[in-house]
Amino acid sequence: MKKLIAEFIGTLWLVLGGCGSAVLAAGFPELGIGFVGVSLAFGLTVLTMVYAIGHISGCHLNPAVSIGLWIGGRFEGKELFSYILAQVLGGIAGAGILFLIASGKPGFELGGFAANGYGEHSPGGYSMISALISEVVMTFMFLFVILGATHSKAPKYLAGLAIGLCLTLIHLISIPVTNTSVNPARSTSQALFVGDWALSQLWLFWLAPIIGAMIAGLLYKYLSPEKVK
Repeated sequence: MKKLIAEFIGTLWLVLGGCGSAVLAAGFPELGIGFVGVSLAFGLTVLTMVYAIGHISGCHLNPAVSIGLWIGGRFEGKELFSYILAQVLGGIAGAGILFLIASGKPGFELGGFAANGYGEHSPGGYSMISALISEVVMTFMFLFVILGATHSKAPKYLAGLAIGLCLTLIHLISIPVTNTSVNPARSTSQALFVGDWALSQLWLFWLAPIIGAMIAGLLYKYLSPEKVK
């Protein structure tokens, strides 16, 4: 239960910090943080939580990460469903808090609410195929870095920095394509509030990250096997 509470709080923080920066601060007149600021915000949420809860739950914060670690032999399968549930519920709670804050502004309109999308709902108008490739590749690289940075032979205490910076880089590359998911819990939380098109496109933001994570897990297990401790 302690692990699940940690995953709930961590994913809440990821959604509130990352999506919150996009909704509240990215486009603020003259002082907006833009794509770079949002990218940093997502990276910082993971960086801070790695050191806050990494020793409790491993700080997955992401169903794709949990699945990738399981495939890579670094996570017990019996915990997989409960982790994913805690992550999704934490993401929804984070989105709920963000909605309560954002809706306090006069003339508030929900808009895209930092939801992920493709086609006309892609920030840059990118196609479904572009979105699929982007999400698979970006999640693959994210898991590859996670598996390497947390390996027993990797430098200790630096994993959080490597993982946080990797997520920042991923957002710098792919925000224009899909608003960057690489995390089904993050995508689900925003889609539930937006509804309509966001829910109809949500399938891609579960399928693609999981595929990318599974490929990374299998490849890294082949390159550098390490059993669950």
